[in-house]
Amino acid sequence: MIIRHGGAGRLRRSFAPAGRLAATLSLAWLLGTALLLLPAARVDPGGAALIESAFTAASALCVTGLTVVDTQFYWTHFGQGVILGLIQVGGLGVMLIATLLAFAVSKRVGMGMRLGLQAELHDSGTGGARGTLGVVRRIIAMTMLIETVTAAVLALRFMAAHHMGAGQALWYGAFHSVSAFNNAGFGLRSDNLTPFASDPWILVPISINVIVGGLGFPVLMELRRHWRLPREWHLTTRVVVVVTPLLLLIGTLVFWLLERENPETLGPMSTPDALLNAFFHSTIARTAGFNSVDIGALDPATLFALDGLMFIGGGPAGTAGGIKVTTFTVIIAVAMAEILGARAVNIFGRRLARSVHREALTVMTLASLITMTATFTLLILERDLVIEHGAALDAVVFEAVSAFSTVGLSTGITPQLSPTGQVLIMLLMFTGRLGPVTLAAALAVRPRPARYELPRERLFIG
Repeated sequence: MIIRHGGAGRLRRSFAPAGRLAATLSLAWLLGTALLLLPAARVDPGGAALIESAFTAASALCVTGLTVVDTQFYWTHFGQGVILGLIQVGGLGVMLIATLLAFAVSKRVGMGMRLGLQAELHDSGTGGARGTLGVVRRIIAMTMLIETVTAAVLALRFMAAHHMGAGQALWYGAFHSVSAFNNAGFGLRSDNLTPFASDPWILVPISINVIVGGLGFPVLMELRRHWRLPREWHLTTRVVVVVTPLLLLIGTLVFWLLERENPETLGPMSTPDALLNAFFHSTIARTAGFNSVDIGALDPATLFALDGLMFIGGGPAGTAGGIKVTTFTVIIAVAMAEILGARAVNIFGRRLARSVHREALTVMTLASLITMTATFTLLILERDLVIEHGAALDAVVFEAVSAFSTVGLSTGITPQLSPTGQVLIMLLMFTGRLGPVTLAAALAVRPRPARYELPRERLFIG
């Protein structure tokens, strides 16, 4: 009994930082929902419905981008401002924001706050309160700089080429810059970015913002310090920096090859514009929900390819979702080592600990099970939508993967879902935003295994 009690206590402590992160995110969601319920947040009189406010707040806070109402015409500037604030808080990290606010109020950062921040940043330690505050300040300064520069570029382009007034251009630039860096994908137009499909001065800055935000804060901070010394990079940085361009290239080629003759997507475009939009959607599928072509008109094979990119996601401890490129890389490396009969799993001249193998397999397995279960449940809940309105299986799968990976791309069925279906999508978004983070944090500090081993026996596989 004593042993079990001690183990349970250690297990509770291992989940404590991640649980604090979940609680803080929930409080931020409740506050965002309450603000969107105010009559001042909706264009039409009377205020928004609860499900619409709750879904929008969850989508913004989880930096997803799925919507059940038209952001352009449904929400006032106040409502859009609330959405933008939730995106920024969700992207930067609720614990990071909470740490900064706590220091501003009390001039100190408690141990619990530091543990929560470590869980969110996948960090084993930040060197005490002063180190924690230094990390927070650097991340926020880096974020503000990138978002400000991109907002300025976009605003100038909106004014020069798309005939917007200064105020509207600045608002559009700021909103899309913040949404892009935080990998949210919220746009201020009903047709998202389709009117700008031929404008590289809009699509390229947004793509760069999405890529940079998706690399992850630890990677960005190390690149800032040691960008001239790649040999000193942490293995995580090496994997993210190498695998990210490979996935972007593969995604661009696949999208272009599958859609170049589709008259509803890339077909009418010139080759340069088609390649630009293929690159844009390869980038966006890494967890931002913008679109410059009609997602509902994509070939089923393209949707399947995007499912894979969305599921992989971006770098750890950043604004991207998915299982993360590091998890994907470890899974591939483990499989290749087994195929080649290698005694150890090596990546870039480094041998991976066996615990990392198990952590990656666990994240991959749980993410797959959650996505499959959610898809199955959606098919049951939305039987009328599937049968009577012709919603295809690939559209439902796409919706579930997009929600769990906090991407925000949709074939257009989100507003058609029943309230129960929309609640399920909300749960998926929260799970996707918190699941990999909480799981990784819990696994990293889990109790030590017992000091004995059971008899070994071979199990036939395959």
